[in-house]
This record gives sequence, structure tokens and C-alpha cells, in this order.
Amino acid sequence: MFFHYNGLMDAKRFPNSAKKNIGPEKFKSAVVPKGVVVAVGGNEDKEHDLLVLRRMVALIKNSPILIEVITTASEIPEETSKMYQRAFDRLDNTTVQFMHIHTRKQAEDERYIQRLKKCHIVFFTGGDQLRITSTLGGTVFLNTIINKYFTEDCIVAGTSAGATAMGQTMIYDGESSEALVKGSVEVTAGLGLIQNVVIDSHFITRGRFSRLMEIITTNPGHIGIGLGEDTGIIIRDGYLIEAIGNGLVVIFNGKHIRYSNISSIKSGEAIAVENMHVHTLVNGYGYDLLSDQFLMPAELEKISNS
Repeated sequence: MFFHYNGLMDAKRFPNSAKKNIGPEKFKSAVVPKGVVVAVGGNEDKEHDLLVLRRMVALIKNSPILIEVITTASEIPEETSKMYQRAFDRLDNTTVQFMHIHTRKQAEDERYIQRLKKCHIVFFTGGDQLRITSTLGGTVFLNTIINKYFTEDCIVAGTSAGATAMGQTMIYDGESSEALVKGSVEVTAGLGLIQNVVIDSHFITRGRFSRLMEIITTNPGHIGIGLGEDTGIIIRDGYLIEAIGNGLVVIFNGKHIRYSNISSIKSGEAIAVENMHVHTLVNGYGYDLLSDQFLMPAELEKISNS
């Protein structure tokens, strides 16, 4: 049986998942995923300390660790595979395989489904996130990943485009590096692993502050997460974020916005917004998506161990 997952769900739909008290009263009876999401901002180190990849692999206690790398987003899957083969070969107790899935027919292949069921880490490479959603959306392949994430101790990870696809809402086009203007960014539905979250990658080097601010101004109930390169986040229980890597994670919270002109201006005009909350995280710091709370390392550790 496969489940369609759009965030924290009722326990009856996922009998093998965990039921935990995880935050505000409305979430007390929610079921949280057994799996963990790891979203990486792209250009993670694959030759030197491998800090982000090493941290991801360390989350799995099994040995050997079976990793399935999905190259659907990439235009150069063979070249991409060679890079990750070399990188994961440098890490202990890992076995890596590659899935070059580029059509919806391939996504229904039972051989791929069985491989997904056996692996510990599902890893989406970078490229074009629209290839991921348009190729895999609604397929048995994607439903298997979602079911696995919700009911098993596993990792669903992605870098660059693979990270951008993780949220409920996904940016797929548009640059807004020079000005905060209406209509500069295109969005669609993402994989929906994390509810009410929009993730953007290469956030610092490509100057993407404005485009994520536009999305959160138009959708104040969402949280925007901008990931720097060689930087990522671990999301446990569907809501608890830990920053990892060598750069910045930027959090945009629009729930406290007091005013914006977004509904009264024309496309291409500049946006005014008051009281957008912005936080920056570095390695070891955290954020609670349910309580909208910035977490110091000691606070994050206490919650993680509770």
C-alpha cells in the first residue's frame, strides 16, 4: 500500500509510523515521519573534508549503508554519477548505486521499486527540479519514496535542484537578484515531504534573497529556507531543523508580516513588506518549524534527545 503524504498526517493512515507529542496543541496527535530529510544547497564538497556528505551518512547506523542516487534532474547523469561514486567511495561502509530515470515509464519499473525498498539513503542530484516533479510526480516510484520516508528509518536527501524539490511548494524558474518585484518567480507543487516550506539553493552565491522573500510575502503561512553552497539542513520528525556544513542557512518567516502591497501592485512593480522575520543559521544551530523558534546548539540538542 502506498500513501500520498503532504506533511504531518493522521495516525490511521500510517500505522507503522511514530506518534509523538511534538509541539502546539493542534499537533499533539499528529504522526511524524520516521525518516529524515537532508536538503543541501548545492556544490557540496566531494573531494576534501566531505563535511556535508559525511554528516548525512553518519545518520545511518546500519552497515553497509546502501545509497541510491537518482539523477533525474541532471542533464549529464553519467558525469554526475562519476563524481558521486568517487565521493561516496571515500566514506566508510557505503555502497552506492545510480538510477538514471528520465521518463515516467522508467519510474514504473519494478526493479527500481525493489531497489528503493532496500536502500537506506535516497539521494536526488542537482540539475532542473522541474524534471524531478514532472517525471516522478504521481508515480509508484515517488509514492514508494514517500511511504519509505514516513514509515521507515531512512534518509531522503537532495542537493541543489534535489533540495529545492523537497518542499510542498517549489521554485522552478525566475531570478530576482536585483530587486524585490512582483511576478519575478515561478512556483509549482514540490514533492511535499516538508509541509508549508519553500526551499531555495545556491542562495548566497546567486543572490536569491529577493526571490524567496517574494514567495513568502505572497504565502506568509510558509517558511522560506535559503541554503548556501556546501551547506544543508537535517529535518527530523518533519519539523526540527539542524544546520550542517560550512555556510549559511537563511530562514524567512512571514507569519508576522503586518503589511505588504503585494495584492495591490502590478506584475513587475516593487514590493513593500513590513516585519518579515529573518534568521541565519550556521553549523549546529537549529529551527523549530512548529513553534517558529530559533534554536541555539544546546537547545537543539536538548530537544533532539527528548
